[in-house]
Amino acid sequence: MPRYRRSFSDFRLNLLFVPLILSLSLGCADTLRETSMKHADNLLPPVAKKVPFELNLHGVKRVDDYYWLRDDSRKSPQILAHLEAENRYKTAQFSPYEPLQKTLFDELIGRLDKDESSVPYKWHSHWYSRRYQQGFEYPVIVRSRGEIETQTSHGLTSSADSQLHHHEQVLLDVNVRANGHDFYGLGGVSISYDESKLAFGEDTLSRRMYKIFFKDIESGALLDDVLDGTDGGAVWANDNQHVFYIKKDQQTLLGNQVFRHKLGTEQSQDVLVYEEQDDTYYISLGKSLDETRILLFHESTITSEVSMLEADKPLTQFKPLLAREEGHEYSVSKLGDEYYILTNWQAENFRLMKANESQISDKSQWQQVIAAAADTRIEDILLLKDYLIVQTRAQGVSQIEVRPFGEQAPYLLAFNDPAYVAGLDINASQLSNKLRIYYSSPTTPESIYEYDLSKPMDRRLLKQEKVLGDFDSERYQAERLFITARDGAKVPVTLVYRKDKFTKDGTNPLYQYGYGAYGHTVDPDFDSSAISLLDRGVVYAIAHVRGGEMLGRPWYDSGRMLNKQHSFDDFVDVTKALVAQGYGDSKKVLAAGGSAGGLLMGGVINQAPELYFAVAAHVPFVDIVTTMLDESIPLTTNEYDEWGNPNEKVYFDYMLSYSPYDQMTRQAYPHLLVTTGLHDSQVQYFEPAKWVAKLRDYKTDDNKLLFHIDMEAGHGGKSGRYRRYQDTAQEYAFFLGLLGLN
Repeated sequence: MPRYRRSFSDFRLNLLFVPLILSLSLGCADTLRETSMKHADNLLPPVAKKVPFELNLHGVKRVDDYYWLRDDSRKSPQILAHLEAENRYKTAQFSPYEPLQKTLFDELIGRLDKDESSVPYKWHSHWYSRRYQQGFEYPVIVRSRGEIETQTSHGLTSSADSQLHHHEQVLLDVNVRANGHDFYGLGGVSISYDESKLAFGEDTLSRRMYKIFFKDIESGALLDDVLDGTDGGAVWANDNQHVFYIKKDQQTLLGNQVFRHKLGTEQSQDVLVYEEQDDTYYISLGKSLDETRILLFHESTITSEVSMLEADKPLTQFKPLLAREEGHEYSVSKLGDEYYILTNWQAENFRLMKANESQISDKSQWQQVIAAAADTRIEDILLLKDYLIVQTRAQGVSQIEVRPFGEQAPYLLAFNDPAYVAGLDINASQLSNKLRIYYSSPTTPESIYEYDLSKPMDRRLLKQEKVLGDFDSERYQAERLFITARDGAKVPVTLVYRKDKFTKDGTNPLYQYGYGAYGHTVDPDFDSSAISLLDRGVVYAIAHVRGGEMLGRPWYDSGRMLNKQHSFDDFVDVTKALVAQGYGDSKKVLAAGGSAGGLLMGGVINQAPELYFAVAAHVPFVDIVTTMLDESIPLTTNEYDEWGNPNEKVYFDYMLSYSPYDQMTRQAYPHLLVTTGLHDSQVQYFEPAKWVAKLRDYKTDDNKLLFHIDMEAGHGGKSGRYRRYQDTAQEYAFFLGLLGLN
């Protein structure tokens, strides 16, 4: 169910690429066999049979006519036939837009650097990177020895691609591993401490359930060890023989057990070293930047805990640094004998404290390093030997501050765009005096800068994402606005448009995107796909609604639990204001959101359908009450602090008040494109399937309602560098085709 999970684990492992069958005993088997298409010619939409299923709780009776569409085995012939009928109908109705979709797909992938590669970074004795080869969907992960050379310049520079002039060693050709699979997802990739072995995770079903494989790097041979049912990541102990990994529950897909594996032994012999008993928590693993500690993170929506063991002593047990306290979120970073603690203890927007290992369990012993601020959220820190690097967000704007431990004065890194995002890139050595950051804006492709911290403001551009074709950033303009919502809150909005295609007179189509959950901030970064909209005169807007953390932790808290309605109000109020201010034509407003953003779309079109011409809802979380009442559905229990627990009447009533599936009314709806993946582990396919079936019955208009089910994919859609753009091209073709901009 969760589309995105916030992480307060600021303790980084900076090594590699960060990458039930329902019985339906309702006496309705014959009815199910009759379910599906109304017409075989696909000119009329599929009509799902109604099989009333009664749900009673808190004195409220709900009747779900489409509950039967759930089949956790994903093998029911009747249900698969219905989904296939929806796909055939979508294909038939979409046929006028297929040429446009092909044109758009060619545009989208045509802007990609076919031989794109990452900036190599040094860890131990090698430079690690990944690169693509023209015509291939997946990266090749490589390393080299020797020194890296880049062009050096001061201030803003042109792109200087990094080159290694020594033998390149292929660690993993992901194209070879993906060959023969309709879907392939690469999990974590990690190198042993002595750099002799490689561990990597693979998911070939798109359920985010991974097998971990091991490879001897010098010989290139796969080891016999295979770890099944994991979250895809492995953390190496410093003896190069033991790894720690997380195993998932087969039903809920929650990672709830940590095992220690010794190379050369069967998985059945692995030692269970930790089991999470509270199913409202996620767990994850990492390693300290100085590589002396293996970290175990325990995180719920509003509470966190960190446990650790010494990386040189893998046979010991994890011990908590500071026991969990409900509502206390913290993360730690280690420098020598000191721990820096990023905490919300008596600090809503977080503050930075420090203590040694013996003091950390007693908050009264902590010393304050950076105080909390009402308008600034401390998001991340990096501890280098001589420098403390602090990443913050103030009034929605990213900032990076360098704080030397010596006598050198602190300073901020300077950026000029009206809307942008900057953050810490891979910094793999704590002993370094170099800092790498990433930078992007709606008009600036992602750029990797390196700063020599001993020389303030001395930076060089290591690489900037190439955008092929005739892209010129000077043609485009970004703006940052604050829109006053109905309760007086100021909602940040990021806008971008093509200068020569835009007139602020209310004639341009307006594309508005939103998410608004889990404290996830939709950053105002560069998206090469959006150029296809901008070049056709569409104004692109991101509404940073409450539920995200654009304006700090209070912004998130005011959009979750019993405050969720703010997210819908903010999105609607932004639409009204942008139209009123001339940024968009009231008859040409498009809206899109996925996952929790799909919930946003579902709520918005129930509450203000007249504002939107067409809406795309991807893997939408729309049956929130029923899902949150079913603990067998993956990840449900982790969401209680996000949405509330509907077993408690106050949350049941509130969630019911905005649930898109429950609050649907007989009214006109915008044109709708809905997508899902049959194997989605986060928003199960039957949520959007039920929603679409009910919409077909309730909508009073003749607007299009198309439902695309990817029968091979899960929550993230198609795998592969190029294939994933088919989904974007489909959405854009739907919108532009309806507008006649083809």
